[in-house]
Amino acid sequence: MAPPANRRPTYSRRAQYGNFLGYVAAFAGLIAGVLLLVVSLGDSSAFAGARSVASDAVAPVGQVAAKGRTESHGFVETVVGFFTFGSRAARMERELAMARVALAEAEAMRNENRQLRELLKLAQTDPQSVAVSRLIGSTGSSTRRFATLGAGRDQGVQPGMPVRSPTGLVGRVLEVGKSSARVLLITDSESIIPVRRASDGVPATAVGRADGTIQLRLITQGFNPLKVGDAFVTSGSGGLFWPDTAFAVVSSLTADGAIARPLSDPGSAEFVEVQSIWVEASQAIAGAQAAAAPKAPPAGGR
Repeated sequence: MAPPANRRPTYSRRAQYGNFLGYVAAFAGLIAGVLLLVVSLGDSSAFAGARSVASDAVAPVGQVAAKGRTESHGFVETVVGFFTFGSRAARMERELAMARVALAEAEAMRNENRQLRELLKLAQTDPQSVAVSRLIGSTGSSTRRFATLGAGRDQGVQPGMPVRSPTGLVGRVLEVGKSSARVLLITDSESIIPVRRASDGVPATAVGRADGTIQLRLITQGFNPLKVGDAFVTSGSGGLFWPDTAFAVVSSLTADGAIARPLSDPGSAEFVEVQSIWVEASQAIAGAQAAAAPKAPPAGGR
């Protein structure tokens, strides 16, 4: 006997029941959502606990996302810093060099005041500027270290005068022309300058090595008290260079002293100053002070 034509298979009945239950659930969800919306509009703190629980549940994911954003920002800043590092590093090096020079000269001045002012009764004078000019040339390929100064006899420059930049001693005038002069740099092998440690006055002799560095040889033999980073200034011995001029910083130690790096780089110095010779200027000032001092009346009067 054939089945009725309107009879539906079992799977079709199940599909109808599933669709009906889906509609019921969707409608119930809609009603629940509307009720929750109405309640939340009426009382904003009604679901604070639920929001806290949800926030705690997603906190680990948020931390991971925040860390990723931070690292991405850090990566971008690193890339930007890579391209701007050169200018910032150069500026910081210049500021560090200037601060090191000021510190060395201040330490040297305090030491000078403590040891020499009352002991040797030297007149305290400031370096006298003769001319300010540029270094217009240098011996780049020679084993000797010379520079050409854009000032000469017409500007009052004479052989033997010290030449310094804002960061320290550059050298001394060797030959003078009418409008230019030849400067023997402190790194030349023929340059010999008496110096001392800025902190305590340990004496040494500075000899150029013709490679951009300076050999510091201690006057006293035996124990080497120098340390890497020690600052040296001119001592004024010999009467040529003004005392307490920033000179060099120790970079490595040797058996009889150290290898130092000069504080002043002639290649980066925009302007240099030519100073009068230390002894001649001191004698002139002392003579002027003596002439200006009142003379005592002769003894043995009536």
